[in-house]
Amino acid sequence: MVEQRNIVTAVILSIVTCGIYGIYWLIKLNDEVNTITGDTEAPSGAMVFLLTLVTCGIYGWFWMYKMGNKLDDYYEAKGQGRSNRAIIYLLLSLFGLGIVSYALIQDSINKAL
Repeated sequence: MVEQRNIVTAVILSIVTCGIYGIYWLIKLNDEVNTITGDTEAPSGAMVFLLTLVTCGIYGWFWMYKMGNKLDDYYEAKGQGRSNRAIIYLLLSLFGLGIVSYALIQDSINKAL
């Protein structure tokens, strides 16, 4: 089930819980984008977290890029055009601002509902 989340609350919870809520948020973001886009072949959120952990964050950068592409494809199919989300999410993550990318992904999910 896809739910609309308050972005400010999610960011604050991620900071207050020292990233534990951020892990949960990552898992939910992945699963909800897969649900919205209808991608049944994509890895689950738990698998994304595990792969990111095992590769010391490198898979997380790849995941950010893929999420941007998925959302761009989804919104393009809806007639809203592409906005280069993949590059934005990747660059933010590379510069240590992954939580901003999470917030932008959540905003895209909230707009899709």
